[in-house]
Amino acid sequence: MEIILKEDIIGLGYKNDIVTVKKGYGRNYLIPSGKAVIASESAKKILAENMKQQAHKLAAIKAAAQEKAAKLEGVALEIAAKVAATGQLYGSVNAAKVAEALAEKGIEIDRKIITMRDVKQVGEYEAIVHFHKEVEVKIPVSVIAENAPVEVAEETPDTKVAEEAPATEETVAETPADEETPAEA
Repeated sequence: MEIILKEDIIGLGYKNDIVTVKKGYGRNYLIPSGKAVIASESAKKILAENMKQQAHKLAAIKAAAQEKAAKLEGVALEIAAKVAATGQLYGSVNAAKVAEALAEKGIEIDRKIITMRDVKQVGEYEAIVHFHKEVEVKIPVSVIAENAPVEVAEETPDTKVAEEAPATEETVAETPADEETPAEA
């Protein structure tokens, strides 16, 4: 079933796009909720006429989207998450966490326009921000361990120092005791 979208629907299309959907999805959800109309010949002609009239408005919307995208150029995110001993994250890093990290940098973006699969491992990933159907920005996201490597790095030197220190003290303590015993006798 072909329909014309009246608004942007994530995962399906943008406003005024002609898309094909399953009949049930179109009849039972999109059309009754006012998010789409059936793409008849007359509806397509009306859409074409409206698109000609709104061309200058669409250009302004695209320019605004490109301006927002320019702010994100060169931005790289580093998100710290708690990690289990097996290397798995407790929870996951997703679009909502990316939106929070961007907000911390002073860039407010709705999480709904960010596309990223749920990440459950430490590593390098990519999030895509869709500002407009023709304007999108790819942001590198580095997921790092918040707890595991830091603790291991701190424990290793302390353990070595702790093992060496008692051995040195025992040797020093035994040496003066041995020297004093012959002197008294």
